[in-house]
Amino acid sequence: MSWRELYKERVMSADEAVLKFVKSDSYVVLQHDVGEPPALVEALVRNAKEFHNVTISHMFTLGSGEYSKPEYKENFHMNLWFVSGQTRGSIRDDYGDYTPFFFYQTPELMRDGTIPVDTALVQLTPPDENGNMSTGVSGDYTVQAIKSAKYVVAQINECVPYTYGGAIVNVKDIDAFVEDSRPLPTLPDAKIGPVETEIGKNCASIIRDGDCLQLGIGSIPDAVCHELVHLKHLGVHSEMLGDGMVKLFELGAIDNSMKQIDKGKFVFNFVMGSQKLYDFIDHNPDCMLMPVDYVNDPRIICQNDNVVSINGGLQVDFYGQVASDTIGYNQFSGIGGQVDFVRGACMSRGGRAIIAMPSSTVKKDGKRISKITPLLMEGQVVSTSRQDTDYIATEYGIVKLRGKTVKERARALIGIAHPEFRDELAVQFEKMFRTKY
Repeated sequence: MSWRELYKERVMSADEAVLKFVKSDSYVVLQHDVGEPPALVEALVRNAKEFHNVTISHMFTLGSGEYSKPEYKENFHMNLWFVSGQTRGSIRDDYGDYTPFFFYQTPELMRDGTIPVDTALVQLTPPDENGNMSTGVSGDYTVQAIKSAKYVVAQINECVPYTYGGAIVNVKDIDAFVEDSRPLPTLPDAKIGPVETEIGKNCASIIRDGDCLQLGIGSIPDAVCHELVHLKHLGVHSEMLGDGMVKLFELGAIDNSMKQIDKGKFVFNFVMGSQKLYDFIDHNPDCMLMPVDYVNDPRIICQNDNVVSINGGLQVDFYGQVASDTIGYNQFSGIGGQVDFVRGACMSRGGRAIIAMPSSTVKKDGKRISKITPLLMEGQVVSTSRQDTDYIATEYGIVKLRGKTVKERARALIGIAHPEFRDELAVQFEKMFRTKY
């Protein structure tokens, strides 16, 4: 049977597909982020009464997260690897779970059965002339989920860009096709204020021509990109590809020419941003969408020299311990690839790993609190250990902690804290270390 005949035979509606291939008491893995298949998720929720105790797992979601609402807790159980605003309530109210692990390990955990995959729900491009389809915007764990799953249901969406690299599957790998084309979610331009601008300048102060970049999404990474337009021969080996990097490419700052591996190529494992970004990667031979166990493996990352990783944090203490995914006892987000790239960058010859964050935040009650503290708050989990932490940047400066004593670290961090808190932090320093600040 040709791939065209096989494809035609396996086309069905979204309701038919989920009712046929999702079973009660089974494990369902969703492609994440922009790649989440909305037609299949909607069908799951629409037929929720037919399911009992279906475990749903994924990283970040840009969807509605409807399945994680309390009215469906008997039908769907969350076991999340990253928590977003739509799904946070299931963890907070104890009808869902969060499982921490390094992002780059996800495919291996699927291969060895630690993460069960009964059904994978994914979103793909239409088949090409050879029956091959691209996962488009999400390589990460998607390809391995397809390989490991007992059943695979794919939403075929003509709006998904065809991306080259290691995220290609064939018609024969899929059990059901649901044809439903709709535009991918896009993100508005990040709002860059004075704080973000200064953080961007401080991060950019240690970035040089020829460095290889890893940047996330949001106002701080975009602010960093604004400060790099004068540089040349930058490279990209990044968990995520965003609009800021494409703008740097268009301005001539990025050409990937100085990389030691994948020279001349953008390397990434997922994409999130504007329609212009999705158009940029579509059938672009200079873009490589790869699985996360390639992109995020520190042993791969460090094969490029001068890797600079920039990630965010929620709090850092005097020891240099960084909390990036919890606020007190509450699971706020997830570790994602932060530690993958912190370690990979620090293993890279000439590499630098930056944790960038505002020095303070204002709570809902209007009270300002410092994000640099003597100790992490009660219940807060360390995301990046003090042994891993390299640079910390705020709007008041950037300091290198690697190689510094505990007291030297604390003094350096107080120097880039919000001025409102520096005197009190100095007092706490003297109590904590029993020596003069």
